[in-house]
Amino acid sequence: MELHERISSQRGPVRDQEPFAELKNKVHMSVISELGPQLFNVSVDPNELRDRVTADVRRLLNDEPGIAREDRERLTSEILDDILGYGPLERLLADDSITEVMCNGPDDVWIERGGKLYETTVRFTDESHLRRIINKIVSQIGRRIDESSPMVDARLPDGSRVNAIIAPLSLSGPLLTIRKFSRRRLSMEDMINIGSLSEQSVEFLSRCIEAQCNVLEPFFLRSLLGPVPAAAP
Repeated sequence: MELHERISSQRGPVRDQEPFAELKNKVHMSVISELGPQLFNVSVDPNELRDRVTADVRRLLNDEPGIAREDRERLTSEILDDILGYGPLERLLADDSITEVMCNGPDDVWIERGGKLYETTVRFTDESHLRRIINKIVSQIGRRIDESSPMVDARLPDGSRVNAIIAPLSLSGPLLTIRKFSRRRLSMEDMINIGSLSEQSVEFLSRCIEAQCNVLEPFFLRSLLGPVPAAAP
């Protein structure tokens, strides 16, 4: 069963509108307008770009009266994530304990951790905000999503699986699922510990590799290469 199907009957009440939504969008668009192509120039140093964007965001927020310091810092961080990353999803994607992120709407974001589903406090400003993040993810992997092609199923550069659906295929607004993969390669010992392989099978497969026999199981190939000495042909 898909993740959105498992949580469809567990949705909580719709949350209140973000009080700074209009301001965030205004600052976001101003920075995009000012920096333009620099944001997508791969030759620009990422740290320098982040410093430049941070300075511009803070300058624009300082021109807005009546914002508390804590709100100002939070808004700066959130706008930076929107411009340079994947918006509200940034901290979820950076958490290695999270294996799946499900956006069932702008105010209905769930995660999977340890095989269990948890509702989060993460939310997008509105559907257009979620759609903007979807467009950004899709465009970075050389795909497009629009009314003529309302579904994308692809992989991010880190191997994570992305599935996005918009209208008219989706009747409830933009939907996004990101299935993350571990950044750490599983070793043979890991596979023994989780019960995927026995010690006897690991010994047999390792000897097959050392003897340069044909191995048909491509799923295990990366782990099987572990016992091979670096100087081996």
